[in-house]
Amino acid sequence: MDLPTADRPAARFDVFAASCPSRRLLDAIGNKWASLVIVALGLEGPMRYSELSTRIDGVSQKMLTQTLRGLERDGLLTRTVTPSVPVRVDYELTPLGLTLLEPMRHLKDWAETHMPEVDASREAYDQKDT
Repeated sequence: MDLPTADRPAARFDVFAASCPSRRLLDAIGNKWASLVIVALGLEGPMRYSELSTRIDGVSQKMLTQTLRGLERDGLLTRTVTPSVPVRVDYELTPLGLTLLEPMRHLKDWAETHMPEVDASREAYDQKDT
């Protein structure tokens, strides 16, 4: 893939177009587990797998592994293996991944702040249908 340069600007993407590859990226980072991994690593710094698993309550081993691999593939985090007994593996956001921290942190904060209103709305909506 060619990277943008001064004489060759970045390609224009339109996420509303069905064929736009940026939709796959939105699918990946819009996943709740990916969002939580990005925020955890961004706010708390590099973490080992076990630390992430403990920090992100409810994520299965399979989902955490898939999420980490996907984020690494997309260039949003790095996996660093340190030879030791036992082997140490650390995950850390890349500079590209760090650019997602602020929007993801704001989304996390918004969800935590507005959850009571959303719960009330859901309850009112559900009672309307009964």
